[in-house]
Amino acid sequence: MNKKIITSDHAPQAIGPYSQAVEAGGFIFVSGQIPLDPKTGQVFQGDIRAQTKLVLENAKAILLAAGCTMSGVVRSTVYLKSMNDFAAVNEVYGSYFPVSPPARATVEVSRLPKDVAVEVDLIAWKG
Repeated sequence: MNKKIITSDHAPQAIGPYSQAVEAGGFIFVSGQIPLDPKTGQVFQGDIRAQTKLVLENAKAILLAAGCTMSGVVRSTVYLKSMNDFAAVNEVYGSYFPVSPPARATVEVSRLPKDVAVEVDLIAWKG
């Protein structure tokens, strides 16, 4: 199986030894995105809705670099620092998947990179 590394200048650069995304077997595997400003690499300090929107915009930019769109997403995982943010995150998340949303898991975690409140990873079918 061939694997292709996907990068986008319109999303934050990886902050560790991983790729923004990898294409393999017709799928795009987007690494977990946190609310980092792609221009500065700094954590965005807005409310949880604005943070979630930035996370999904960053993921969307990576998918676009791979020749895919959000409608191709088949699976996602949402990581929350607090389940108290679930409804607000869900509201923003739902706006990115208005029809045929992907399968998803949402989990509360004790800590995320750079102490952010939300992280999302995606798997898309390029088909």
